[in-house]
Amino acid sequence: MHRGAIEVLELELVEEMLILFPPFYVVAARKLDFMRPQICAPGRSHFSTAVEPSSSKSNPPRVPNLIGGRFVDSKSSTVIDVINPATQEVVSQVPLSTDEEFKAAVSAAKKAYPLWRNTPITTRQRVMLKFQELIRRDMDKLALNVTTEQGKTLKDAQGDVFRGLEVVEHACGMATLQMGEYVSNVSHGIDTYSIREPLGVCAGICPFNFPAMIPLWMFPVAVTCGNTFVLKPSEKDPELALEAGLPEGVLNIVHGTHVCDHLDIVNSICDDDDIKAISFVGSNVAGMHIYSRAAAKGKRVQSNMGAKNHAIVLPDANVDATLNALVAAGFGAAGQRCMALSTVIFVGDAKSWKAKLVERAKALKVNAGTEPDTDLGPVISKQAKERIHKLVKSGVESGAKLLLDGRNIVVPGYESGNFIGPTILSDITTNMECYKEEIFGPVLLFMEADSLEEAISIINSNKYGNGASIFTTSGVAARKFQTEIEAGQVGINVPIPVPLPFFSFTGNKASFAGDLNFYDNVVCCSLVEPFDPILEKNTQRIALQTLYLKEDKDEEPKEDLEILVSFIMMTLRRKKNPK
Repeated sequence: MHRGAIEVLELELVEEMLILFPPFYVVAARKLDFMRPQICAPGRSHFSTAVEPSSSKSNPPRVPNLIGGRFVDSKSSTVIDVINPATQEVVSQVPLSTDEEFKAAVSAAKKAYPLWRNTPITTRQRVMLKFQELIRRDMDKLALNVTTEQGKTLKDAQGDVFRGLEVVEHACGMATLQMGEYVSNVSHGIDTYSIREPLGVCAGICPFNFPAMIPLWMFPVAVTCGNTFVLKPSEKDPELALEAGLPEGVLNIVHGTHVCDHLDIVNSICDDDDIKAISFVGSNVAGMHIYSRAAAKGKRVQSNMGAKNHAIVLPDANVDATLNALVAAGFGAAGQRCMALSTVIFVGDAKSWKAKLVERAKALKVNAGTEPDTDLGPVISKQAKERIHKLVKSGVESGAKLLLDGRNIVVPGYESGNFIGPTILSDITTNMECYKEEIFGPVLLFMEADSLEEAISIINSNKYGNGASIFTTSGVAARKFQTEIEAGQVGINVPIPVPLPFFSFTGNKASFAGDLNFYDNVVCCSLVEPFDPILEKNTQRIALQTLYLKEDKDEEPKEDLEILVSFIMMTLRRKKNPK
């Protein structure tokens, strides 16, 4: 599996990039000097996602490029080992595509564009209908591949594929989404209409943590609109896309990273005049470089980047439901998702819940993702594991209390795996490195605030703005939070408020750069899911009554009822991005 793209401008940024935005390439000699362009040699080079000797298949499969509708073996002598993070086994090798291969992919996309853009939208939709059918058919196989190469549990991997599938299903209705506007007789004898047209060749650069979902965020919508595409992916999806009926050249696959000048696929994507738009998901260092470099060339860019997602817990929240949500959101997928919950702010008496949360975290099962009943698997690489250890250590050295330490966990049968158990730090302050940096691991930080206003201020002062949640049964508090919080996705009793494809996935502040967000053009989605046992089997009307009865009796019933109605309905709101 190809695990994304790295763009490094200075050598001192290399280590951070290798960990935060894979591929986590490390030279077999275990030195970082390979990143210097001047020492790239023409001889055979070999990179690995592991820094220690690994057991490997004698002949691991070598992943081809997809160019012009054909799978083509790369002529590159430089390869990346794809390592199973639970076993350190080399499961496949990805060659770094040559410059000639990249240009051939772009040329194929450019050649295919005129015919594809003039293909009827109904025909393009039928391809997506077939594509989603094939994804459903191969769901289990795709999930197993994701688990083997990325480490997440099979349940998480199935969710990865399914969330991508939802975007493909959304693309099946592209005809109505592409409708333009028309006004007759705007002036004497003059009608005005607008139409939506494809841009041309587009490109996508993907990270490691959702190898199925994120490529499916990108190319299905783009090609169904009539564009052609060059993807720097996970390589999970292209074979099914061809089987679904995509013509030659509509989708092309290349692999690479910023290793040396002749292999710099990322900059090539940014600089190529034939590529009109770029979608990116990954770290801030890579994302801002891609955004600035590509935008300077006049390209449209959407760049989803880092995050530090917070949850506020008020004393009136449902204890059991909230604790379960915090544990799942903080430690699920080993914390390796951009919407993972990393910081919990307990307001007032809610701080007494800490011990209960620690006990629930201790009960989680850490094991290989393919083992039954596993709650969290390994992190992606040894470098990622070392970085997480370093950030936890820095927090302790800065005065944080280590309530739960998962750094020394050993999983029987998988002793060489990159495992970290659930880890919890309390007494966190905003000047600590572990708070300022995105940890991207199963580490949860505890903070305290005396009031809701103080908690909101803490979140809004953070440079990131991907998502934020509040846990409460108070409609007034929820309304205040929704109105004042500076985050792209807002959850009310929802720990990971990721919207469905017919809304937009968007970050805010340093979490996003660009003008249009993934899926659609709505800027912010606020979700409401009040926690109560009745809600699972009853209607929104029952939910409204349940919440209303929990409100303070001295509040004005009519006004509060209106507030609650506005929350029970799934609400869309637009929020201006500070950028």
